[in-house]
Amino acid sequence: MRAACLLLVTFALSACGSNDPDRTIPQTTTPTVTTLAPTGDAAMAGPVDGISCEASEQVAFHLHAHLAIYEGDNQKLLAAGIGIGAPLGFMNDFVVGGSCFSWLHTHDQTGLVHIESPMARGFTLGEFFDIWGQPLSASAVGPISGEVTAFVDGQPFTDDPRTIPLVTQGADGSYAAHGVIQLDVGAKVHPFEAYAFPAGY
Repeated sequence: MRAACLLLVTFALSACGSNDPDRTIPQTTTPTVTTLAPTGDAAMAGPVDGISCEASEQVAFHLHAHLAIYEGDNQKLLAAGIGIGAPLGFMNDFVVGGSCFSWLHTHDQTGLVHIESPMARGFTLGEFFDIWGQPLSASAVGPISGEVTAFVDGQPFTDDPRTIPLVTQGADGSYAAHGVIQLDVGAKVHPFEAYAFPAGY
C-alpha cells in the first residue's frame, strides 16, 4: 500500500510538470513585523519641544492618534513606552508605570499615540519623534532611510512629515481625535490601511 501511494505521488508530481525546467514556481515572502527603534530616554532629558514629562499622566486634554510605519510591505512597530521615563513597569506588554509621562507617549506597540496634556493645543508628528529621540524627515523615519510617502486619514500629505498634526483643529477651535497616519519608506508604497480605534479611545 505504501509503495502504491509513493507511485501515485510520483505520478501526480510528474503530471503537474514539476520536472519541467521551464516551469517557474512563484515565490512568496511573508512580510516581517519588527520594532522601528528602541524606546529611548528623551523623556528624561527635560522638556522636549516645550513638552514636559510629568510625574503622572495629564488628562485635561486626552486624545489619541494612530501611526503605522512601513518599509516596503514590512511593518515597523512603535516601541512600547516612548515618552515614559525609565524604569518602565509592564503588565501584559502594556506599560503601566514609569518615572514620568510625556504629554505624547505610547503604552504598547499597537501604534496608538496617547496625547495627554494639561492644556488643549496642537501637537505634531515631529514633536513625537523628538520625544522618541528619532529622526523624521522627507528621507528618513528613525533609523531607516528612503523617500517618505505620508498619508493622513487616507489622503496624501506632501509637506514635511514633521508637520503632520497628531490632532486637527476645527473652525470652532475644537480638536478632533483619531487621526490615522501612515508613513511608507522607500520606493514601494504600502497601500493605506484604515485603523479602527478600540472602544474607549
